[in-house]
Amino acid sequence: MKVGFIGLGIMGMPMATNIFKKYPVIGFDVMKKDTPFPFASSYQEVVEESDVIITMVPKSEHMIAVYTELKKYLKKGQICIDMSTIYPEVTKKVHAELMEMGIPLLDCPVVKSQPAAVAGKLGIYVGGEKEVFTKVKPILECMGENIIYMGPSGSGILMKIIHNGLVGQIQNGVNEMLNLAAKAGLDLNDVIKAIGYGGGQNFYLDGKGKNILQGTYPTAFSVENMDKDVHFGKRLLDVYQVKAPGLENVCRVYEEAMKEGLAHADFSATYEIVKKE
Repeated sequence: MKVGFIGLGIMGMPMATNIFKKYPVIGFDVMKKDTPFPFASSYQEVVEESDVIITMVPKSEHMIAVYTELKKYLKKGQICIDMSTIYPEVTKKVHAELMEMGIPLLDCPVVKSQPAAVAGKLGIYVGGEKEVFTKVKPILECMGENIIYMGPSGSGILMKIIHNGLVGQIQNGVNEMLNLAAKAGLDLNDVIKAIGYGGGQNFYLDGKGKNILQGTYPTAFSVENMDKDVHFGKRLLDVYQVKAPGLENVCRVYEEAMKEGLAHADFSATYEIVKKE
């Protein structure tokens, strides 16, 4: 199978590069990129040179714009995979439009951040037709080592939003308790080590504790992206009439971080917001 990959950003580039180790790849992005694989001149060229088209774009409006273009050139027999984190209803709408053309669309958002993308160790949640997932699973395995089929169209992205809503709350809990420890005069190096001995140990603290200690936040997953995801989660609370005060508080913290100009910093930079409050 030949793979077209659209969206060569901080995550997309290493993901496409890992696919290229096993499959022919042609890439495209709105910004010209230096790539180890051929770079297409247009969406049309990507479609004409590919059996499977993968998209990895930042927002729902970008996904809609890309597939509006792709639909001009797609043909029955091709398969589309969207790995973006967008709102589930957008995924379902585009899925329905493509299915009318005889073209399946899987929603396959990823979890973990850029280092895992480079290592090919992402987690991938899959929504859409199971038989289509079976066909493309070997391609997904180039990018991730934990891949789970969640159900029909929209299920993968729904799972991603729930996941990131939980990550946001875990992260905010770590931020609050580290801030309390610092105000109480404890050495945060000792605090992080001590938490690691008990039930409070968690992936976020293990991965981001160093950032917090140093007060530097190199971006693996940005405040802007997490802000988008937790607010998607907040929208789902209204849809399903569920109360989650912790998630609502996380949304407020991210809103403050965006106002403070932290959009492009790593999401661990929200510690600075909690510290100020």
